[in-house]
Amino acid sequence: MTDETSGTPYYTIGFSESMLQHLRRHTASTHAAHLLPHLTPGLRVLDLGCGPGSLSVGLAEAIAPGALYGVDMEPTQVDLARSIAEAGGHDNATFQVADVTGLSFDDDYFDVVHGHAILVHVRDTQAVLAEAMRVLKPGGLISMREWVLDGSFLAPDFEVTGDAWVTLAELITADDGHPNIGRDLKRHVLEAGFTDVRPTASFTSYTTAEDIGYFSHVIENWFLSADIRDSATAYGVATQQHLDNLEQALKRWMHHPGAFGAVAYGEVIARKPQG
Repeated sequence: MTDETSGTPYYTIGFSESMLQHLRRHTASTHAAHLLPHLTPGLRVLDLGCGPGSLSVGLAEAIAPGALYGVDMEPTQVDLARSIAEAGGHDNATFQVADVTGLSFDDDYFDVVHGHAILVHVRDTQAVLAEAMRVLKPGGLISMREWVLDGSFLAPDFEVTGDAWVTLAELITADDGHPNIGRDLKRHVLEAGFTDVRPTASFTSYTTAEDIGYFSHVIENWFLSADIRDSATAYGVATQQHLDNLEQALKRWMHHPGAFGAVAYGEVIARKPQG
């Protein structure tokens, strides 16, 4: 999908201010916890689809004085990442615009390649993994964490809010994405030739009043925005009446004292063969 909020094809969630606020809450401790125990000072790490860099700088801190390279297809995101790194004094972090299916780095260059919610948006999964394999040193580590929208939920459901995940999944599929690729990561990395494959799963949960308020803001200003509604109707994944019903149920959820939500992820750690 190409729209005025992103200017970039095949990235369903776009770059609206509400989505940027959401991405800025992604940190290494909250969204790459499965990888952090494997990071040590001095490593060279590549962060695929770095976005605004809030997760990247946590990786950079974990490997300092090693080098963190972040790449993203969207120049505005790269600019934001550079600003965040500079403000935090992370002078070992470098960011550049790049296509994750065609990287400019040399073969056998990185100790670790990391990606968070990247494969969900890229049509050719194996092309990304092949590039990760190429730029990794023998024995190097790949780390991926990807959505499983079928396992995500909002409660109470009011017998309607579950359809929000279905609508989002159908939008991503219409953009040639893979909304549940997190549950298939083990298969994909094995097919790409990686070894010592260790899959796990986790949730990013929204539990406190602050969390619910924040997530409600994302729902109201992104998922219920005119851009997303127009895309959903244009692709034929939802009618305006269905979206109106969803909006009413989601607003009930936002103000319910028992509101709780969670996004499900599949994770994998694997290695490039030694030879």
